[in-house]
Amino acid sequence: MPERTDPAPAHPGELLRALRRRRGLTQERLAERAGLSLGVVKKLERGGTARLENYHALARALGVRTSALFESAGPHATTRDDEDNIDLMPLRQAIAPPVTFTGRLPGRDTATEPDLPSLQAAAREVGVAYHEDRYDEVADLLPGLVHAAHDAVRHYDNGPENTAALRVRSDTLQMAGRYLTQVRAYDLAHVALRDAIKDAVQVDDTAAVAAAVYQQGWLLMRQSRLDEAELVSITTADAIEPRISRATRQSLGAWGKLLVHASAAAARNNRPREAREILRLGRTAGVALGGGQALAVSSWGRFDWRTVAFQGIENQLVAERPDRVLRLSERMPVPADAKGRLFQRRHLLDVAQAYAMLRRPDDATDILWSLLEETPEWLRHQRMASDTFHDALGKSKRRRLTSKQRDLATFFGAQ
Repeated sequence: MPERTDPAPAHPGELLRALRRRRGLTQERLAERAGLSLGVVKKLERGGTARLENYHALARALGVRTSALFESAGPHATTRDDEDNIDLMPLRQAIAPPVTFTGRLPGRDTATEPDLPSLQAAAREVGVAYHEDRYDEVADLLPGLVHAAHDAVRHYDNGPENTAALRVRSDTLQMAGRYLTQVRAYDLAHVALRDAIKDAVQVDDTAAVAAAVYQQGWLLMRQSRLDEAELVSITTADAIEPRISRATRQSLGAWGKLLVHASAAAARNNRPREAREILRLGRTAGVALGGGQALAVSSWGRFDWRTVAFQGIENQLVAERPDRVLRLSERMPVPADAKGRLFQRRHLLDVAQAYAMLRRPDDATDILWSLLEETPEWLRHQRMASDTFHDALGKSKRRRLTSKQRDLATFFGAQ
């Protein structure tokens, strides 16, 4: 008779319970080791959910990768609603159209020759709109742009025009994937980025492949697929590693950004040594740029030595060392203008969370309020910002909300 095996855990909570018991820990002892409340451990083991930082703390306390806690049950375990299916209908129809045994359903008439220069210009406009946080405009423009890119590829089925059409479709799908990741439509984002990579590979555009894989790494981290996020980032970085003495700014930026993402994934996956080693390599790209920067508006954004420094500080926050976060952030130059402040806004969220962890709620609130004033559309989609505000609010000793707290409470839906 074959040996009996226990059934696989039905959800992350059962995995957590199994790992805890395997190490002979009570719920109280695990909570103490992880620096969390007993209520969080009990909630998770009952099948609840928590922030990724809490899973990371538990994984560190158990001595496992964070990803070990995410062997979840089937999707039927959680009730989902269909509101985003309606809101994103135009993009769904453009990115994931229905197919039959003959392929896609008949599309629009492509007899009229597409205007490739205008299509390329429109793609650049969408990239600028995204970076300027004009998300409503991005959502309005993307469906038509994706359809137009499909039409161009169908119309030009060979020759240099086909190459140009595939390249612009890759860029367009990559921007769609980036926007969809921002608004947490992850499965649709994955389809867009997968197809963007296919187009870039077909035209042998390594820069476009690297850019799309960079976005894919961000998506995978958002989905807690940390092993895969690290692997795709580091594998692609290895494939495009430039010769430093001859490297262009763009190649250094793409390489450096991929390494930064790989480091971020490793840090979140309870692999601090690997995170440091990867980031040390990324520092090479920053040093090679000197005081300059690399910029790719429609894909990975901006890269310079500060990008690497900010990631190192973020890794300290992941390791729950808020005092180091503040000490290291004090060494960073103060931005001279609003554009420079936008470049470091993700870093400012790390600083705000560090203040909240150190029970300095007013300092955390000041940072969040300044971000609300300067970049509200971006802040709206940062779950970390909402979590930090609620954490700071819970640690505040004030009996009445300040004007800044009221503004933030209204913005984050706390009132």
